[in-house]
Amino acid sequence: MSVWFRPPDLEALAKQRQDTLVQHLDISFSEIGDDYLRATMPVDETTKQPFGLLHGGASVALAETIGSVAANLAVDTSKFYCVGMEINANHLRPVRAGRVTGTGRPLHVGGKTQVWQIAIHDEADRLICVSRITLAVLDRQT
Repeated sequence: MSVWFRPPDLEALAKQRQDTLVQHLDISFSEIGDDYLRATMPVDETTKQPFGLLHGGASVALAETIGSVAANLAVDTSKFYCVGMEINANHLRPVRAGRVTGTGRPLHVGGKTQVWQIAIHDEADRLICVSRITLAVLDRQT
């Protein structure tokens, strides 16, 4: 069973990137399933830290992007919107090049809060980061 309020559209998500951090980091939504949202990000000069590794903050930005977008796709945005309250990440393995792929899946989709887990893998499908984001579901009228 799908977690989405209405069927998501990858083209519409691509248009929302314009003039945002998502565009600057070249985060691209790549796949939507009934219960997951997937996006990729390059490991390059915009996402590396000074030692040549993927910056942990870039991984968190990818995770927060996936979780926030997914949460908003799971609500009626004419009545509600979701904003991040807390995010954490465990960085498990370094990445020096290529692209990383994050997959977000819901742990809880409630009326006041949502919790999403995002697993980020490298091109060899090794788990490099696991993150969890908690979001508040707010009334649009507020």
